Amino acid sequence: MDFIDRILYNANIITQDSAKPRVSALAIMGERIVASGSDDEILALASARTIRHNLNGLTIIPGLTDAHIHWRMTAESLRKVNLFEVPDKATALERVAERARQTPEGEWIRGFGWTQDIWPDKAFPTAADLDRVAPNHPVYLQSKSIHAGWVNSLALRLAGIDASTPDPPGGAIMRDADGKPTGILLESPAMNMVAELIPEPTPEQLAGIMLEAQRLALAAGLTGIHDFDTADSLRALQVMRERGELRLRVLKQITLDWFEAALQSGLRRGFGDDWIRIGGLKLFADGALGPRTAYMIAPYEGEPDNFGIVVTDKEEMAELVSRASAAGLPSTIHAIGDRAVHDVLDVYAAVRREEAARGETPDTRRHRIEHLQLIHPDDKTRLAELRLIASMQPIHATSDMEMSDRYWGERSRWAYNPRIQIDQGVVVAFGSDSPVDTFDPIAGIHAAVTRRRADGSPGPEGWYPEARLTVAEALHGYTIGPAYAAGMENRLGRLAPGYLADLVVLNADPFNTPPDELLSLKVQATMVGGVWQYGEV
Repeated sequence: MDFIDRILYNANIITQDSAKPRVSALAIMGERIVASGSDDEILALASARTIRHNLNGLTIIPGLTDAHIHWRMTAESLRKVNLFEVPDKATALERVAERARQTPEGEWIRGFGWTQDIWPDKAFPTAADLDRVAPNHPVYLQSKSIHAGWVNSLALRLAGIDASTPDPPGGAIMRDADGKPTGILLESPAMNMVAELIPEPTPEQLAGIMLEAQRLALAAGLTGIHDFDTADSLRALQVMRERGELRLRVLKQITLDWFEAALQSGLRRGFGDDWIRIGGLKLFADGALGPRTAYMIAPYEGEPDNFGIVVTDKEEMAELVSRASAAGLPSTIHAIGDRAVHDVLDVYAAVRREEAARGETPDTRRHRIEHLQLIHPDDKTRLAELRLIASMQPIHATSDMEMSDRYWGERSRWAYNPRIQIDQGVVVAFGSDSPVDTFDPIAGIHAAVTRRRADGSPGPEGWYPEARLTVAEALHGYTIGPAYAAGMENRLGRLAPGYLADLVVLNADPFNTPPDELLSLKVQATMVGGVWQYGEV
């Protein structure tokens, strides 16, 4: 054996390798693990040039992957007006006013994170509200759900939006009793009428903005991400790679804006390398719970005429997924409401038949449903039958539980529930949907295991406690599940010989930590490809 670069020993190592579930030492050569075992076994492999790291009993787990993140939006949110879960409209307006005082007139003010559902009156804000604090700046504020935009009158004028402007397909312009736009735009087709007016950073500038987000992600224990933003994000990630600055492994999904270009170039699933590789086609079936645009079988509680919004109709979705599959690409479809989930399942069932006729197995087209926030009981077995991946966000359950109870009522028993899928053997991949929620995977594991917020609400048993997961299941969702979804299960998700040396050092063992104390777990160091990228031991 060539000389070993590093040995980590005197550690409590959770490998997720069935042959050796727990070991105390790892030997690393280059970017891969070459041996695991006891201290004596592994230290015997050392040479004079081997770096030895005594972990002093700390716990090591496989590197964690956020299987659903909006990377560009996450990075840019660090520089926008921070409206994340502000308690009321007045606080939001104060922050916008402060940014207006610091910004030359005429320049855009951007913000992120407001959600009217936690404000006392639960009413959507208006352009008139913003006009009072920033009349001379165009303002565009994205909601926490990223499915609604709040703009001022100047932004509406610049976009040419008035009472005569029709709703774009798949989007909606909220209007008052007289038909005038209120300043709230629902879903991307409407939001983009304003957003597309905002000057774009260059790929080089965006790469610089991403560095701070990457630093924070590594500090949280993330070693990889599945990115759902547009081609601009891919361009910036490539610049980071060229500069030698990329420290996270990225699975890049193909958004609709560059799908045709991807087809023409012949891109297929897995194209790239272990740092940046192509995933599948990302589509939206519906909206979100926050703005009540998720597409429903039955209407929202208290809103008998509201069934949500169809963002991509079923026929178009079927055609796009079919074309992607025939070209070697899986699809990954956002579906939140139970009708949206049902329609996506129908689309995948039809495409699975096409694939079978071509002699292609489900393993070659690893289709996903993103969010899967509400499933109808009649559809609960269909992901397993179709061998689909459930890409879910445990932190959404605790963030959205009050909204779910308010707008979905008793249907919430079937909402935000990975237990349903895990019990049927469905591969589950966990993420955060950041910047919608924190990308801290420890917070996600806590939410999955306890179904409680950090303050203990809604009570000792958690929200629908039958949906709680074990620590092992939650950890699986941030490691082995995303590795399979990325087609990298033979080298990611476990700490075993031949696997990439992506790992996280924790201050305590999550399996021996009481569930309510999981948030006390702290990341001491993060290694990606055999190199310490955060901390060092």
